[in-house]
Amino acid sequence: MAQKNHLFRFASHKNNRETLYGETRLDRYYPFSKDNRLTVMVWNIYKQQKLNWLSILKEYGKDRDLILLQEAKASDELVKFSKEHFLVGDQVPAIEITKDAYGVMTLASSYPVYSRPFRTVEPFLRLAKSALITIYPLYDKRLLMVVNIHSVNFSLGVKIYREQIQSISEHVMNHNGPVIFAGDFNTWSRKRLHLLYLFTRRMGLKPVSFDNDCRKSFLNSPLDFVFYRGLILEKSEVLQTDASDHNPLLVNFRVR
Repeated sequence: MAQKNHLFRFASHKNNRETLYGETRLDRYYPFSKDNRLTVMVWNIYKQQKLNWLSILKEYGKDRDLILLQEAKASDELVKFSKEHFLVGDQVPAIEITKDAYGVMTLASSYPVYSRPFRTVEPFLRLAKSALITIYPLYDKRLLMVVNIHSVNFSLGVKIYREQIQSISEHVMNHNGPVIFAGDFNTWSRKRLHLLYLFTRRMGLKPVSFDNDCRKSFLNSPLDFVFYRGLILEKSEVLQTDASDHNPLLVNFRVR
């Protein structure tokens, strides 16, 4: 298992992945589309174990500006999908199983100008969960911060959970532009859910609501969320599918 916070990057014009460590700043400046819309897909992809994960990704992710995946690996099929749709992929490995690295992965139609990986080890199983901050330029000259997170799961109390969220919240509160904070938060207890809402309120974030709310839940508590600020919510839906043990969240924002 990798011990350092690092991320892999692959883009449409590269044959091999870059390996980047720690905070990374790039000089590329490719803003998102000028049409004032920002389309997002958030999905725990269940290690790509289901046979139809790729067909769902191709159908609902092909025109997305941002795709935030959890439990993802940079398989040949996923890298090919990214390159065919000119998406830049950033992955923070969390665990390794038979030489495959799984973790959060953010696919975007723009290069990030800043990236910051996070990795938190769960206390009992010693398995890790990862998170990733990426910042992208918008055409209105603002900078969009995107946080893709897979929260720690197995822990007594909320100490480790609080530390993981808090380490990210410090970056969000220091960012002056719009923010999307999304992923699998593993909010399977009332204490975890309360803590998540407490931190997101402090960060000035609003939760995206879903009319047909078929998000994966535990004890009537949803596990997947999208929070945002500095953007206008236009549309949100949950896609029911058997391509994973989680249902994808599809959200459209207007930049201004």
